[in-house]
Amino acid sequence: MNTPIDLTKADFTSDQDIRWCPGCGDFAILTQVQTVMSELDIPKENYAVVSGIGCSSRFPYYMNTYGFHTIHGRAPAFATGLKLSNPDLSVWLVTGDGDALSIGGNHFIHLLRRNVNMNVLLFNNEIYGLTKGQYSPTSAKGKVTKSSPVGSVDYPFNPISLALGARATFVARTVDRFPKHTRETLHLAQNHDGTSFIEIFQNCLIFNDGAFEDVSSREGRKENVLYLEHGQPLLFGNEVPKGLVLEGLTLRVVEIGDEYTEADCLVHDASNHTLASLLAQLGPEFPTPVGLFYRSEVETYNDIAHRQITDAVAAKGAGDLSKLLVEKDTWEHN
Repeated sequence: MNTPIDLTKADFTSDQDIRWCPGCGDFAILTQVQTVMSELDIPKENYAVVSGIGCSSRFPYYMNTYGFHTIHGRAPAFATGLKLSNPDLSVWLVTGDGDALSIGGNHFIHLLRRNVNMNVLLFNNEIYGLTKGQYSPTSAKGKVTKSSPVGSVDYPFNPISLALGARATFVARTVDRFPKHTRETLHLAQNHDGTSFIEIFQNCLIFNDGAFEDVSSREGRKENVLYLEHGQPLLFGNEVPKGLVLEGLTLRVVEIGDEYTEADCLVHDASNHTLASLLAQLGPEFPTPVGLFYRSEVETYNDIAHRQITDAVAAKGAGDLSKLLVEKDTWEHN
């Protein structure tokens, strides 16, 4: 019987000075990740945190784990190689809306479709914070920033829809100001065998303060948040309880009362990809879904790749790299 590993949040706190702006939402996320890692009964030396470029990508410095601060948008490639070379590692990829969805968009979608066994945390503040306030791929259309002084003309990416379209096997959302919910979501992600993608609404108080106030404020979370729980009805609202019903292929908000009861409301099914896609596309007249949108069990990329290697060695032997380099398809320059 294995002895439980006795770790605390302090074991994952590095000695580096944190260089985020005071009040940044990244602090709250860092605290929850450190707390969850101490609860997972995984040896400390088996954690690795990988990041790209951006405010969020300072994360490895503040974690007392192994880690890589890599290059802009390419963190998924580094993380994939790391997991393939050492399958025992618990790999956590930390990125932002700019790093993942702009220069890193191609790497991001292919990581998801491959289903490499790791956790991806996308900090979405709908702005470029590190480079001082330009609009990002998730900024709202019309957003006035330093790079769009009369309003952005771009239609924004929806990270949840993008992940679902790339056939991610675990897609969830949480909020920096929801500590308990964030911890629960991180635990779900780590327990999933495959790529776990979590979008985290994260407030940038300097360049985009209050972007998620309708969701994250005390009153906002009571009225405007739809908590997604598998097997539970899709209900929200505080003063006037409401729910979602499905009419044809369209979701509609109804008030719970004489005409509609909780039993009439749609029950969330996290295995239903179509339902997850509908929830991801809810407009401003709907509540904001938070929680697990979708999960499916699909063989992971690393399991398939390692099985191919095992089969090849069984059929042809372990091989000899030196011999390979001088055999066949080689040439010498005279």
